[in-house]
Order: sequence, then C-alpha cells, then structure tokens
Amino acid sequence: MRVEARSALAQALNAALPIWVGYAAVGVPFGVLAAKQGLTPLMIALMSAIVFAGSSQFIAVSMFGAGAGVVSIIITTFFVNLRHVLMSSALALHLKGRSKWLLSLYAYGVTDESFAVNLTRFNQGDWDIRRALFVNHSANLVWFISTVAGGYLGEVIPEGALGIDYALTAMFLALLMLQVTSWLMAAVALLAGVLAVFLSRLSPGNWHVIIATVIAATAGVVIQERFPSRRRHGERPS
Repeated sequence: MRVEARSALAQALNAALPIWVGYAAVGVPFGVLAAKQGLTPLMIALMSAIVFAGSSQFIAVSMFGAGAGVVSIIITTFFVNLRHVLMSSALALHLKGRSKWLLSLYAYGVTDESFAVNLTRFNQGDWDIRRALFVNHSANLVWFISTVAGGYLGEVIPEGALGIDYALTAMFLALLMLQVTSWLMAAVALLAGVLAVFLSRLSPGNWHVIIATVIAATAGVVIQERFPSRRRHGERPS
C-alpha cells in the first residue's frame, strides 16, 4: 500500500472511530428495544439496512409497539428526516462534478454524525469523497451489526429487566436534549409536547403526533424568520 493511501486510510479511521463507539452504544439498546416490541432479528436487520436512521428507527419501533398504522409511521419518520435535505445541500457544495451513482452511494450513508465529521473535514480542505465514503459506510456497518446483536440479546433478556421498559423514553429525552441548543428549539419542543397531549385526548390513533409536530415546527420557522436577532442571541455556543 502506498504511503498516500495509508495516510488517507489512517485519517478516515481516525474520523470514523468516535462514530463507531457512539453507534455501538446506541445500536445495541435499539436492537433490544425493537425485539421487545415484537421485531425479529431479520426485521431489525432489514430496517437498519434500508433506513439507517437512528432517531427514525426509534420512533418507528415506538409507534409500532403502540399499534400505530403504517401511514402514520411513514409520515412521522418523513418529517423527522427532512433535516437530511439541508445536510445534503451543505455537503453538495463539496461534491460537485461527481457521478450520480457515487452521489447516491454517498447520500445513503449521511447521518447527523457523519455529516458533522465530513463537513468539518471538507471545510478544512484536506478531505475527499473516498475518505467520506469510508466514514459513512463503516459507520453504517457498525450500526447494522450493533442493532442486530441487540435484537438477539432482546430475545434472552427478561421483560422489564435493567429498566428496558423505560429505556426508549429515556433515549428520546436524551436525543431531545442534544437538539435543544436555543430558546426557540426549547419552545418548539414544549409546544409540540403540549399539543400532542391535548390532541391525543380529542381523537384516537397516533395522528396527534404528526399534527403537533407540523404545527410546532411551522410556528418555529415563522418565529425564526420574523425575529432572527432574538434567535441568534438565544443560541448557546457550540
């Protein structure tokens, strides 16, 4: 292997390693929770291979366990994943001139974590699509293996053991706290929660989650556009 190739591989490994650790830590619990909701290891494997979106998979499993319909699950996860449009738009500036099949392969592996790592490296000017692809798809492999392993563990762990019943709720709360970086995001999250609880009392089913999400997100966008200075001052430094 040439020196340049070894150096590129070392850089890609260094960038991907923290993502691997995080995905393994989250993927195994997801597999356990999915198994507790009735999904088989094969179902979990297919979901991780086809979807590859941690937050959406947690939401889908939660709604599946609550008896939600397919349409409700699809629409909810669609809105959750809309942020990928913005992330891909930012990455596209560094991927001009690439073939469509290569861009499709790259887009499949875009997640919050790989986006942050790759965009930072692209902006530093010492990154290319080969390294970025390694980060994306090695992380994908770790997530796949971790979730399937969790699925098999879920078959042997007793119901309710080690706080598993509360783990999904705790995971969502942790994900929410990581996303709340300004007063506006906190207000939108609070509004969505209050609306969801209120609407759930008016009609059966899980549509209250979708409706509350759309209303709260729309309100957040309107406020952000009308009061941009307050949004900036309210943000926490990253």
